[in-house]
Amino acid sequence: MSLDSLLGESASKHPTAFGKIAHPNEEWLAKQLQEKPLFPDLPIIDTHHHLWDLKGFRYLIDEYAADIASGHNVIASVFCECSTMWRANGPTEMRPVGEVEFVLGQGAISRSGKYGPADVAMGIIGFADLTLGAVVEEVLTAEAASANGRLVGIRSEANWDADPAIGNSPTGSWEHMLLDDKTQQGIRKLQNAGFPLDIWVYHPQLADVVAVADRNPDLTIILNHCGGPIGYGAYAGQLKETFAMWQRSIQEVAKRPNVVCKVGGILSRSATYNYVEAALPPTSEELTSIWSPWFSTCFEAFGMQRCIYESNFPVEKMGTSYGVLLNVYKRMLNSFSEDERQAFFAGNASRIYKLGQPVSTRLLGQN
Repeated sequence: MSLDSLLGESASKHPTAFGKIAHPNEEWLAKQLQEKPLFPDLPIIDTHHHLWDLKGFRYLIDEYAADIASGHNVIASVFCECSTMWRANGPTEMRPVGEVEFVLGQGAISRSGKYGPADVAMGIIGFADLTLGAVVEEVLTAEAASANGRLVGIRSEANWDADPAIGNSPTGSWEHMLLDDKTQQGIRKLQNAGFPLDIWVYHPQLADVVAVADRNPDLTIILNHCGGPIGYGAYAGQLKETFAMWQRSIQEVAKRPNVVCKVGGILSRSATYNYVEAALPPTSEELTSIWSPWFSTCFEAFGMQRCIYESNFPVEKMGTSYGVLLNVYKRMLNSFSEDERQAFFAGNASRIYKLGQPVSTRLLGQN
């Protein structure tokens, strides 16, 4: 099948709420076919999901546990910051510590066994404002101490675009934020602390990721959401042009051996599947056909030792169930070796995030 036919017509030709987070339409999702899990015994670590209690949208341990109880062997997860449960008081820069405290509690509930066997929030990716420069060290120290050894990284929400319809980082971002001198100082403090840097950007910003990787060759950088391809706003109706630009940029980023790619998280921003107007939820075959060019590019560029699975739930739940989503990945990796599948779904995550290490090795000053 040709690339043109795989890419098809951009769903963004239809006006929908791409780039927005909304409560999943449970009635619509209930119409999705219940699929038998492929490779049901394959161990899976979900390296990117959220927990929150937003107005009208509660997604905590019980909701996440219900989603992953889909017949697939999800053994653990890594929570990724989403500006939830920040402290209401105290110094502004220290307020994100509240999120780490909150997630640690959710993880403790998980380990009661009441919500299934998975170790939810086995790792926690927190938020610290790296634009503070060297003073961010205080925040890193507080978060590491609050996480009881489960802090495994920090995410920088650097996603920015000139088109206001796209929607920039809720924690504040600007053009080339990653290259700012103070941000670079903050990144060096993060590296000195022994933590990797998760980065969320949009595809036109991938050159900045290249620059950060070159300036910090000893820092492990984890690129979120396949590098953030956008298919709405100013990019609507330009799917093939966007894909070509994104693909070149991803291949350039992948030349940096210190960069890892989280494969997933493109449902809302890429606008490749019109989940708002679809009469029925997709099958895993349908999503595989739509997303194959994007995911396969990441697999080929980074190699299977530098790609890791992310669900991005509950954001992706706007378009599919957890079980069907996992079957999409498993279909794409059907022809891969067992070792490659093991690495992608669990082994790489355990190695890169140093999951399960003794508490003392995850505290600052003891790396």
